[in-house]
Amino acid sequence: MGAVVVVAVLAALLAAPVQRALVARFAVPEGEPRREACPSCGRALRLLPPTGRCPGCRERLGAGPWTVEAVAVAAAVAVALGADGPAVAPALGWAAAVGVVLGFVDARVRRLPYRLTLPLIVGTALLLVVAALAEGRPGVLLRCLLAALVIGAVLELAVWLGALGPGDSPLGLALGGLLGWYGWSAALGGLVATVVLAGLWAAVRAAAALARRRPVRGLHLPLGPFLLLGALLAVLAY
Repeated sequence: MGAVVVVAVLAALLAAPVQRALVARFAVPEGEPRREACPSCGRALRLLPPTGRCPGCRERLGAGPWTVEAVAVAAAVAVALGADGPAVAPALGWAAAVGVVLGFVDARVRRLPYRLTLPLIVGTALLLVVAALAEGRPGVLLRCLLAALVIGAVLELAVWLGALGPGDSPLGLALGGLLGWYGWSAALGGLVATVVLAGLWAAVRAAAALARRRPVRGLHLPLGPFLLLGALLAVLAY
């Protein structure tokens, strides 16, 4: 297990420059085009160092220094510990890698771009099929599909009611399918954990606002990070 964790950490550190660049590219307000290059020097945003500064002009872009790397390593270790055998590890790794980018983007600009959620859905589905065939468990794919549809539908209903953004249901669809591999308890547990974590964070922010004698407003939370963390906790628990 120790060797697997070391490999996961190294893979996360190798992927982090790409993830950091993707955060800088996609963390733009709704309706604005992706940031394909540094706004100061025009250098293409393909890789960014842990400092988050443009290699050309040193302007800081995207997430704070070492934050992406720290989260990527933590997610990689959790995936290494929570993988239910080597077959499903690639699906977990893909979800973790894209999830790190989605979490940072949602936290910064309150949106989950379809250009990131759709590859997450397709990649996760394909890797789950490969995992099921490799383990001789094609029947588990039906549960994965149903779990994805149930969680996706619940979140889509919240979108229709105006409680969530349109990107939350595609993310829930991908994570629901992944949690379906572990069973219905994991899928529903991940959803419950998401609600609890988001509620606790909202309560903390409200208490902090009251302590500073400021109006309790602007507590709209990005659900993406909580969906991802809830799914991760469910994988580790089940």
